[in-house]
Amino acid sequence: MRRSHCGSPRSFGRVVWCVAVIAACVGSIISVAADSKPLSPTSWSSFRHDLAQTGVSTSLLPDKLGLLWEVTLGEQVVATAAIVGEHVYVPCLSGELVCLKRQTGEKVWTYKTVEKVEKNSFAPGFKSSPTVTADAIYLGDEEGVFHAIDRATGKGRWKYTTGGEIYSSAAVVDGRVLFGSYDNSLHCLDEAGKFQWKFETQGYVHCAPAVVEGIAFIAGCDEHLRGIDIKTGQQKIELPLETYLIASPAIVGDILYVGTYGSEVLAVDWKKKEVAWRYASGNGEFPFHSSAAVTDTLVVVGGRDKLVHAINRQTGKKAWTFATRAKVDSSPVVVGDRVFIGSNDGNLYELGLTDGKERWKHNAGKPISAAPAVGEGVLVIGSESRDGKVFCFGKK
Repeated sequence: MRRSHCGSPRSFGRVVWCVAVIAACVGSIISVAADSKPLSPTSWSSFRHDLAQTGVSTSLLPDKLGLLWEVTLGEQVVATAAIVGEHVYVPCLSGELVCLKRQTGEKVWTYKTVEKVEKNSFAPGFKSSPTVTADAIYLGDEEGVFHAIDRATGKGRWKYTTGGEIYSSAAVVDGRVLFGSYDNSLHCLDEAGKFQWKFETQGYVHCAPAVVEGIAFIAGCDEHLRGIDIKTGQQKIELPLETYLIASPAIVGDILYVGTYGSEVLAVDWKKKEVAWRYASGNGEFPFHSSAAVTDTLVVVGGRDKLVHAINRQTGKKAWTFATRAKVDSSPVVVGDRVFIGSNDGNLYELGLTDGKERWKHNAGKPISAAPAVGEGVLVIGSESRDGKVFCFGKK
């Protein structure tokens, strides 16, 4: 069942420690050999790269990108890939998570949400991005089932069922796996799939949680920014923002940055519990679905006004904008002095970080709403083509 992004907002939430919820876990842990190698510091293991969701890559790219390979996976790709070691992990709307060899694009294994699809029905697709650890991969599907997959074999380890579809990508920290669901809750499991707690809000939790100082931050469809203690599930921070929020928050120090459905980008001092500045594009009512990338000086984000916006981090004033030919739901990635971002006009753009000028682009032929993944010296991105095209760029 597909739903609109946001429902009716309320102002309160509550934490649930309910033994009955453990029954929502289905399946069991499968004992298999796992790839337990630690993650490379240049990997891209989750939606926005790090727990603070800054969208800044630690991997380098060649000055001139070349197309290394292009593969078709059978159905649209709307979520961001992960790049860890020698492998790329791509979620598809077909309900498949596909592991590819990073150097060649050759398929290694495929995990399916359901093994057999009934006639005139569809497998639950993946709209959330995978989060990869040393031995496992975590992500949710559009039927509300959260999956843990063995990284080495592609076999399912366990499943956990929520009450609504899952767009949110997971944060894995201190043995806890945290993610949002359209059942209005932030869920917390351990890495074996055992229920720890859930915090109920009054609107869909679309975003991926950002985690800093032991607090998981979510900005949801109940128009509130919330900070939840990851150990106890207790709410530590609550701030009304008076607008729906789809984008995932990014945090640097005491300041959280997030785009809103109210056509603004906000900087929030989460310790003082106050808005530091508001940036409005001035182009009418165009929501921000894109999650921001944050550098030392700039906040970069895509807008539904067809623009990529760069905002001065200190003042909240416009630094530059770049015009595409369609809405920009893709989230930007910063690599050194370069910005990479997709657009629904079908292009993957490379822009200069300081001036916003176009340096390079590649036309994928169909809209790009997924964010780029940049890790291990390559950039990988999927498109909304019906055959599920995925592109890998690097040094030719």
